[in-house]
Amino acid sequence: MSYQKPRTQHDYKDLFWSLAPLVLICLVIAGIASQCSFSTGGPTQGAIPKFDAKAALTDDARLMSFPIRLPALPDQDPNKWTPNSGSHDTITGNGGGDTSTVGFITPEGTYMQLTQSNASVDALAKKYANGRAPSGSEVRADHKWTVYAEQGSEPAWITDFGDVRVLIKGAGNANAFNTLSTAVGQAQPLPRG
Repeated sequence: MSYQKPRTQHDYKDLFWSLAPLVLICLVIAGIASQCSFSTGGPTQGAIPKFDAKAALTDDARLMSFPIRLPALPDQDPNKWTPNSGSHDTITGNGGGDTSTVGFITPEGTYMQLTQSNASVDALAKKYANGRAPSGSEVRADHKWTVYAEQGSEPAWITDFGDVRVLIKGAGNANAFNTLSTAVGQAQPLPRG
C-alpha cells in the first residue's frame, strides 16, 4: 500500500515541489528558443529597427498627390534622431485624404511621429489627436502650429502649409517638438518626379 497524504494535509511545500519541475521545464524551453534573458541591472534598450526615411519619403513624393517634406534632423551623436518606421494610411470621411507617416526615436529615446497629409486639419485631429479640441498654439520657422494637448496623453501639433497638412505627435519633450517642427518648417518639398 503506497503512502499518500490526504488532500487536507497538503501545504505550501507540497505546492512548491509540484510546481518546481514545471517552472524548470518552461525555463529550459524558453532558453533553448532564446526568448528570454536575465539582466541584473533591469531592462536594456534593444536595437532600433533600421528604416530609410529619405528613400521612403522620396517615394511618397512621387506617389502622393501632395508635397512631401524631408526634415533635416540631427543625425550625429549625441543629438541623433533615428528613423525607425514608416507607413501609409487613408483617412476616410469628411475632409479625409491620404497620409505619409515616418517615426523617429529622439536622442532621449522617445518616439516622435511625423505625418503629412492632404486631409483637413479637423480630419487629422480627429484621427491622431483623438478628437481633442485645440489647447493652444506655437510658432516655429514662421509656421503656426495648433497644439492638441491633454493631461495623460501624447500631445499633437498640426500645421497647414496650404497644399499639405503636417502633424507631429509623440512622447518627446518640448525640445523634441521644437526640433521636429522647426525642421519640417524649414524643409522644402521633395521633387515630384
